[in-house]
Amino acid sequence: MKPPARRGSAHRGSQRLARRFLVWNFLRAVLHNGWWLVTSLYMAVDAGLSPAQLLVIAAAQGVASTIFEIPAGVLSDTIGRKSAIVTSHVLMAAAMITTGLSSDFLPLMLAQVLWGISWTFASGSDVAWATDEINQPERMHLLIAAQGRWQMIGAGAGIVVFGAFATILDRPAAIVGAGVLMLVLGAWFTAAVPENNFVRVRKDHLRVALGIARRGARLAVTDRTVCVLVVVTVLVNGAGDSFARIYPVRLSSLGLPSGTSGTVWFTAISLAGYALAVLALAVAQNRLHDDRGARTALALSCVTGLISFALVGLAPNLTGAIVGVVIANGIAMPLIRTITTIWVNRRTTNDIRATTHSFLAQAEYIGEIVCASSLPRSREQWGREPR
Repeated sequence: MKPPARRGSAHRGSQRLARRFLVWNFLRAVLHNGWWLVTSLYMAVDAGLSPAQLLVIAAAQGVASTIFEIPAGVLSDTIGRKSAIVTSHVLMAAAMITTGLSSDFLPLMLAQVLWGISWTFASGSDVAWATDEINQPERMHLLIAAQGRWQMIGAGAGIVVFGAFATILDRPAAIVGAGVLMLVLGAWFTAAVPENNFVRVRKDHLRVALGIARRGARLAVTDRTVCVLVVVTVLVNGAGDSFARIYPVRLSSLGLPSGTSGTVWFTAISLAGYALAVLALAVAQNRLHDDRGARTALALSCVTGLISFALVGLAPNLTGAIVGVVIANGIAMPLIRTITTIWVNRRTTNDIRATTHSFLAQAEYIGEIVCASSLPRSREQWGREPR
């Protein structure tokens, strides 16, 4: 009877780690989405940055993230997933705090660049850690879908909390507060999350790192499915990232208020998108256990995304643009990111898992750079001036 008991103990341990993983994702989503809600308004309204400046920031962040993405993924596969995630928290907190301390273009751009670099250490490392430590590959699609749902729930909670914080006090205080709490969350992760199944490279770091990078690149180029997912990520996710930066300007040009009531409106719009995302991910998760279901869900999500982007760009009034934003943020982008993550995770191996996810993230940054260079550069091109 002892072997079943050991198996039961291992299962309970895996469940405990899965819960901690989801709690961490929830809390991180609360902080970074609440921070981004306030920051996007702060840059567009308080700092008065133009669409051209916002897109320059997006492009600069994309370039920096593209450069750091693969080295960060290789570091995760060489030194450890937990070390990469903790590094991400430190850099992210510094970027968030810096954003709230200045309203000038250059400091804001540098903070956003650092913010982008911080994500390169977390992208892929989180899923790689969960795959290693929880060690239930047949259920990883359910965990990644649950991760997406809890990120959306956390995002909704974050925009309510920090939207209220920014309304009661002011936007800079909310931005800095989110950064301080992100540092605290990183300390909790360090103390509460173990790393027992990862084998750290002890010698010949450079040779091993180069080998990991080559194997990851080979998989991204030679595996037909991964190659298609990379292309989808460049075209759709890259467009979505640029879209997220400039749709507040579009809504403002169509009449969204710019004062305190604007924060309330923007919070409500974002909350509607996150609520829809939770529902969409719950409906889709049981269809993602094989390639056929993932393929159908991905195709429908891409079509939905393209329609919603077009609706925001061509809408003659604020209501139509808001509908497009909610559909894009609530159905298309969450599903596309979750499906591509699950599919890539299924087709890679433990020794190059974080690096392979980094190639996917790098494709997204490249798409963001391309889209940022082709979108309208002035408020006049988005419609009339904000009221």
